[in-house]
Amino acid sequence: MAECDCTDALTGVAWTSSQNSCPKEYKIITTTADGSSANFTKGFGNFCVDLQNPQGDIVSEIQLLPDKSPLPLGYSFINEFLDSKVTVSKKKRLCVKRVPFSEADTAVFDIKLTVKSKQIVPSYTCIGELNGFIIWCKKGQLSRPKPKPSPKTRAINKEMSELSLERETLGVFNQVRHGAPQPRLGKRRSTLEAKDTIYNSENIYGISAMDGVPFVLHPRYEKPLTVVPCAFVGSVQIMSQTDIESKYGYSFVTEKSAATRPPPTPS
Repeated sequence: MAECDCTDALTGVAWTSSQNSCPKEYKIITTTADGSSANFTKGFGNFCVDLQNPQGDIVSEIQLLPDKSPLPLGYSFINEFLDSKVTVSKKKRLCVKRVPFSEADTAVFDIKLTVKSKQIVPSYTCIGELNGFIIWCKKGQLSRPKPKPSPKTRAINKEMSELSLERETLGVFNQVRHGAPQPRLGKRRSTLEAKDTIYNSENIYGISAMDGVPFVLHPRYEKPLTVVPCAFVGSVQIMSQTDIESKYGYSFVTEKSAATRPPPTPS
């Protein structure tokens, strides 16, 4: 079953005896598929179909019931827009099933008539014979526009959101891009040498993917410098080179005597 545009689905099927009695939103079927007149005899006129308001109830199924057959569940007889003193034959009656557009998967998109035993309408389903005409309907799957997928957002917990540097980094990047003076770098970053091999742009083998990307340490991790107490500084003993050599001198006598000892001879 082929897909069809949802705006082409039928929203109503009815009988009408003339153009004057037919509602303006309905379209009268005046000719058959083979070009003959589609006017039913015995005074009850033509079929008419409604294509308005495809977002409301639509026709999902259509059946031709024999006389005295019970009406299937969910079905109703088609409407009758007739002039006075005009009646519709009750020997065979056409009924339709209408469902909300949002709940329908299939729908009836068109109805055609042919003269009995004349021709077959491709891609149409035969409903049955009524007063010398064969009734055909075209069914299909509803093709609705697919909604655009909403962009997925990353779930960031509270602690990670507090560490986010996106705003600060974006501002620093814009300043570097437009030549504005850069903000003071963190203490840890300021200790890095500008001429390190990995960041030296003069060497093509030393170019890093982080070149040009500003780095700012989060203020949360920048600890202020602590002042060393004067009492601690006064307890430090400053020694000269001579004092150090005399205090930690080592003559290596044992090592030298072991080095001059002759190796043992085999007995």
